[in-house]
Amino acid sequence: MLRFAAFEWRLLRADATLRLFGIVLTLLAGYALFNGTRWVGFQRETIATVQEEEQARLAEHQATIDRLAAGDSTGIKPWTNPAIPSVAGGTQATRYAVLPPAPLAAFAVGQSDLYPYYARVSTRTKQTFIVNDEIENPVNLMAGRFDVAFVVIYVLPLLILALSYNIVSAEREQGTLDLVLSQPVDARRVIGAKLLARIGVVLGVTLALLLVGTLAGGASLATPGALSRLALWAAIVSLYALFWFGVALAVNAAGKSSATNAVILLGAWLAVVVIIPSLYNVAVTTARPSPSRVELTTALRAATNEATEQGSVLLQKYYLDHPEMMAGGAPDMDNFAARSVAVQEAVESSMAPALADFDQRLVAQQALADRFRFVSPALVLQAALFDLSGTSVHRYRYFQGEVDRFHAAWRAWFFPRIFAKSTLSAADFRALPAFEFAEEPASVVAVRVMPAVVGLLLPTLLLAALASGGLRRLRR
Repeated sequence: MLRFAAFEWRLLRADATLRLFGIVLTLLAGYALFNGTRWVGFQRETIATVQEEEQARLAEHQATIDRLAAGDSTGIKPWTNPAIPSVAGGTQATRYAVLPPAPLAAFAVGQSDLYPYYARVSTRTKQTFIVNDEIENPVNLMAGRFDVAFVVIYVLPLLILALSYNIVSAEREQGTLDLVLSQPVDARRVIGAKLLARIGVVLGVTLALLLVGTLAGGASLATPGALSRLALWAAIVSLYALFWFGVALAVNAAGKSSATNAVILLGAWLAVVVIIPSLYNVAVTTARPSPSRVELTTALRAATNEATEQGSVLLQKYYLDHPEMMAGGAPDMDNFAARSVAVQEAVESSMAPALADFDQRLVAQQALADRFRFVSPALVLQAALFDLSGTSVHRYRYFQGEVDRFHAAWRAWFFPRIFAKSTLSAADFRALPAFEFAEEPASVVAVRVMPAVVGLLLPTLLLAALASGGLRRLRR
């Protein structure tokens, strides 16, 4: 078969379609990579900016504390005094929790333009800092960004079908198929060689562009797990390409004309990458509608107002629940900062059921989407590429969990000092908790992606079996 494939390769080299394939794919992939790299660059610049702001702010407040220690309080108001724990923990000394772009983030923007990738953590409730204030055109967010994943999902199948829609029908229409079948050779072997040559070209060009894009996009392959993610990216894209070759071969094996094949394959492309995903999105959002953020915000505001009105009562209750916070063994009912802490805890306690329900409904919606993504190979591929690129909803939920843990640690550091009415020193500022993002283990991501491998491999094998049966009937 390899000898037949070599002959077919010579024919392909003389065909202008192959050159056009290479040019179009290279240009589109290059532009897509440029878009993705620019977005990742914007994220990195934003992260660098907020981290520089944090360092400058902390240095300024350390200098202020040194002035206070020297007896100079000129121009320092109580609500701007960084030595007061409630002021430092709530505004002046707050620190950023950041989610850095993953090594392959330039390949797939995914959900990274929708979810926050940094948060200024304070002692206040999470809802006050979890959403950043970047401004973006909602039309751009709805349309998505043109990235490498888009080229692979939507454009690559069209190029594959253009190369292989007439792999059998052209031989029949030119009168060479009967000549070939008159020889003592298996038709499946001949057609398989023609297909193998095209597969080699497509995968060779695609994987070469993927490797070049990795290097050109500034991806650090030295990052733990980066190589395994890249290998899985290449493997899943290859399976997706093989699926479309299987579709083309199965249609060719039906014995229709080239024009009919083209129409059928175009319809298959529309169904797999456009129609079915659209119906899938409608079905998921109908079966599991997104919870209302307006209702959640309204409930949060009402709970905050109610708790604020009962500040003294809540502070008394807080002291009863946390006797270790009573400095000198007696409650300090005049501690305004302590009252604020009690109010925040009451708000969080009253909102806990609503917040849990909100999160559970989002998780249920995502679980339903994950379960039924196998209705289309395009959906399977998209979810896998987003996960491997570090731009999926799973990575952002993981980041939110890390932020929650840091928020709890931040409060645990400040709350005892707030109730004790301590005064912070420059050494305390240097000892403030700092956020360190621990990337999700590559093995966890691989386990999540493995069903996508099966979801692409099974339909490809089924199409190969159908095509084999059709090609077997060619001699009859």
